[in-house]
Parts: sequence; structure tokens; C-alpha cells
Amino acid sequence: MTKVHCAGYEKISRREFLGSSLFGAAGIMLGQSITALPDSVPKIKLADPHVGPRGDTLVCVFLRGGADGLNIVVPHGDDHYYQQRPTIAIARPDDGSTEHNQRTVDLNGFFGLHPALAPLHEIYSAGDMGFVQATGSPDETRSHFEAMDLMERGAVPGEHSGWLARHLATLDTGNDSALRAIAVGEMLPQSLSGQLSATALQSVEDYHLRGRQETAGELNMILQQIYQQQPNQLLKTAAAQTFDALEVMRKIGRNPQQPRGRKYGDHAFGRAMQTVAQLIHAEAGVEVACVDLGGWDTHVAQGGADGIMARNLTRLSDGLTAFYEDLADKMGNVTVLVMSEFGRRIHENAGKGTDHGHGNMMMLMGGGVNGNRVHADWPGIHPDVQEGPGDLVITTDYRDVLGEALRKRTKNPAIDQIFAGYAVGERGLFLG
Repeated sequence: MTKVHCAGYEKISRREFLGSSLFGAAGIMLGQSITALPDSVPKIKLADPHVGPRGDTLVCVFLRGGADGLNIVVPHGDDHYYQQRPTIAIARPDDGSTEHNQRTVDLNGFFGLHPALAPLHEIYSAGDMGFVQATGSPDETRSHFEAMDLMERGAVPGEHSGWLARHLATLDTGNDSALRAIAVGEMLPQSLSGQLSATALQSVEDYHLRGRQETAGELNMILQQIYQQQPNQLLKTAAAQTFDALEVMRKIGRNPQQPRGRKYGDHAFGRAMQTVAQLIHAEAGVEVACVDLGGWDTHVAQGGADGIMARNLTRLSDGLTAFYEDLADKMGNVTVLVMSEFGRRIHENAGKGTDHGHGNMMMLMGGGVNGNRVHADWPGIHPDVQEGPGDLVITTDYRDVLGEALRKRTKNPAIDQIFAGYAVGERGLFLG
């Protein structure tokens, strides 16, 4: 592999690799496999900056399970919210009968944040965070799998690729990094499914040969020889790409770097957000990163200021706040989108939870966000204006949010190809 030294950095040749399945097969054959090591990253340059249209790194956080947006971005100025949620509603910001840390954190006098998200308020006040309320997918399915699939495909009829995959396919930045598109987790989300391959990893050093350290070099050489002898050119290419990715990961993971700011939290979501930050710090060529946080299907015992959902929101807040502080001055070129497949019904159920609904909220974070505001064409939640069996009406199609982010922040003009058949209406959510 060719290496060129310049300006105190090491530039590594980069190819797109197809994943670890072929490489893993050879490892299994030799009694070895690929595993993860502790997270770390040095300050070395691993990829040239994007060429061509240079836009933000887009980080998409998906809250899987149907998050209750009404208890995340709380409409505390709407009396009907409290009438329909007698036990799980979050107390008003000025409710003197409730402990301060149990009350809604006010945003604009009408909407506020769940108290577990209080650390995000500082980012919001700085203008680097905003929220969209009464948003979501046009499809009214209550099936988690159907709703997630539809949302991640961009709600385009007959289209099987994901909206992020189409974004990457229509934006030639000249970036051939193996890490141009990543998902931190066990598998790729549907949003990255398409003609361009993406990489799923657990940590910065996920692509690592497990086994005795003293034999790692020998194993690496044996594997390369095995694949070089393969007559199948596709197999040889995939192997070469994977070896290049292993080398990139080894370079990134050589020296530890501590987060700049608060800790990410000792949970999977925090570690995933730290992994994304490490790759951005290392300039590894990441343009799109996907991270999941599950556990939002709160039919029973959802809780209000405390409970199941509050604990999940604490994890979300930990990861987002640490990510923002860690990247600091780089946040001007990073946009974070947080979404879920659907919201929950307006009224709480007999199990003190909420059932599958429709309208929801989205979170926006980054230096290019039109922040310090809640973007909402609020439909109200009076029974007379509820949708279906008691849902929040959607007044902002989620594709309007995604489309505007792609055009303004990633500098992709081909929105009509990404969301074919839908005319994206921009809402002034982003700068640019």
C-alpha cells in the first residue's frame, strides 16, 4: 500500500470496501475473526477533504420504536395536553407544586423540553439546536417495520434504495474514502441501502484481527496471499478494500484521544456517538453517519419526568451533548438529525403509556441550523382536530426537513432525484 508523507501527516490510500463478510469467512477458516478494541483516535489525517461540492457531515440518529414526541418537545402551553395525559404529562415550567428537575424546560413560552433533556437547552440557546414539532411521514401505518422502511426509503413508491444512499449517489464529491458512509451498529440501516456500499462498525477499531497479538502480522500476510490467489476479481477487490480499511482503522486507533467536554456516558448510544466524533476528528472522509437508539415503544409504564422513557432520554441527551462539546469548532460543518418512525397517541392509555400514533417531533443540531426556535405549524391537540384514533396531525412532512438539510448543508442540488415525485417545501430550518 502506497504511503505519502507530507506536512506532518500521513496520507493513506483509500478504497471503498464492501464489508467484512468475505474477510470474516477467511478469518473463520483460520480460526480468527474480527472484533472490537477500546475506542481511541490520534490526530492524523486519513483522507483528503471532500472535493467538488463541500458540505456538512450528516449524522442521522434514529429513535427506533416510535418515540413519544409530545413528551420530548412538550406543548406545555396547550391545556389539552394535560387533560389527556393526567399521569404522564410533564409539569409546566412554572408549576410550583413540582420539584424543579421534574418540570418542563421552557423553550419559547409554549413548547419546552423533557427535564432529562435539560443539557440540550444550552445548545439551543446558543443557536445550534432547533426542533420541529408536528412532523412525520405521510403514511399512516402503525407497523414499526413498515413505518421505518418507508421513512428510510424516503417515502418514494416503488423505490427500494434508501434516501441517504441516493444522496451519496447523486453527489460526487470526489471522496473515495472507505468510510464515506458508515453506520455504527451491527448492520446497515435501510437508508444506506443502494448502489454505493457503506460500512457498519461497532467502534473505531471494529475492523481488527482477533487472536494472539504476536501472530497478527503473520495472519494478515496469509490472508492477503489467499485472496491474491483468487481467480474471482470481485473477491480480490473486496479483500483489498477490506485490508485497506483495516489499515485505516489501525492508524486511527494507534493513540487514544479523550473527548473534549463532558463524558459520553457508559451506554451503547454514547459510545456510538463517540465513534462518529473520532472519525470526524481524524478526517477519515465521513460524509454520512447513522446511529440508532432503541427502546421507545412505551405502551406500558412510560413514566413522565421519571421512568423508562426518561432514562432513554438521558442517554440521548448524554450522547448529543458530549458529541457537540467534543467536536466544538467542527460543528459548523456537522448537521445532526434526530427522528423516529412515528409518534404516539395524544391520550395516555390504561397502562399509563401511549400507543402507536402518527405526528411526531424532530431534532436538528449543528452550526448550520436555524436554531433557538421550535419550528411548528401547531395544529393543536383538541379532540376536534386529532387525526385517526387520537393522533397529532402532521403539518410538516419529514421530507421537507431532510430535503432542506441536504440542499443547504450537504450542498446536494439533486433533491428531485432523492425524493422523486415529491416537491420538497423548505421551511427555513437551516442556514445556507
